[in-house]
Amino acid sequence: MVRDRLKSTVAGCLICLALGGVAAGCGEHEPGVDEAAREGLTIDVAGIEYTVFITRQLNLAITPDKAYYDGPPPGADSALFGVFITACNPEDAGETLTATSDFVVEDNQGTEFEPVEVPEDNNFVYQPRELLPGDCIPETGSVAATGAAAGSMLLFEFPLVSTENRPLELTITGPAGSGEAKVVELDL
Repeated sequence: MVRDRLKSTVAGCLICLALGGVAAGCGEHEPGVDEAAREGLTIDVAGIEYTVFITRQLNLAITPDKAYYDGPPPGADSALFGVFITACNPEDAGETLTATSDFVVEDNQGTEFEPVEVPEDNNFVYQPRELLPGDCIPETGSVAATGAAAGSMLLFEFPLVSTENRPLELTITGPAGSGEAKVVELDL
């Protein structure tokens, strides 16, 4: 009797697990499309794999951050934030692809922010370019790739009030004509 009860309990558990797996499969979604992807996840936009590694406020008064940006300080009620990303053309892509230059951050009030222009000679700034299969931004071995953030920087100036209007979401739109865009929730 106990043995029969144990068999039926085990069988019932196996059926529940199987059905749960089927039901879980029905709820799959694509990060960046159905809901914002999290920092650290790689998302594909028009064939290029983008990863936002870290978003952090820059303090231009300290040595490490001085290298990221040598320009005017933010306004009195604003702060500078670096969004450090990589963009890679997978080795098996089979074709040269162009990384996007179209990034916008939006707060939960619908206010949009575009990246601050940073001189091209800055070793950390994200510079879109054509990527051969296996190529990445930043380039392997570059200062940006080997630095603490391990990515190229998109620089944004946010009013401090907007940093309270979370989540802030980065939309990455593929190059013109691709019609593809995905969203990453920034971890501020």
